[in-house]
Amino acid sequence: MYRNILVPIAFDTDETKAKTAMAAAKLLASDDAKITLLHVMEQIPGYAISYMPKDYITQSRTAIVEELDAMAATLDNAQGVVVDGHSGRTILDWADEHKVDLIVIASHRPGMQDMLLGSTATQVVRHARCAVHVLR
Repeated sequence: MYRNILVPIAFDTDETKAKTAMAAAKLLASDDAKITLLHVMEQIPGYAISYMPKDYITQSRTAIVEELDAMAATLDNAQGVVVDGHSGRTILDWADEHKVDLIVIASHRPGMQDMLLGSTATQVVRHARCAVHVLR
């Protein structure tokens, strides 16, 4: 059983993947485990941000925080955290800094774009210093 579990949450994929990852984290957690739902907000390119409303980033962050808090409320001893950065690298750095002993991450079926660019789950699996549980 694990005591400090990280569940990266992406809102650009199927909502059931997040729920499945949370359920897996709950099953793998010890009785006193801490579960963190982490969302990484990636930087919007400068050429695109100029076409968005001035308060777009603030409103997006507020909506994500509210959603993560609602999701965390369904688990014992869970919290939602929003950070800025590149998804794969930021998840790994956060896990190291907070001494996570398990990352539960959802993945999609790999396609040709993943052969060239790689996916967040692939980067986490290859470089994490803790156990990683991948769900498809």
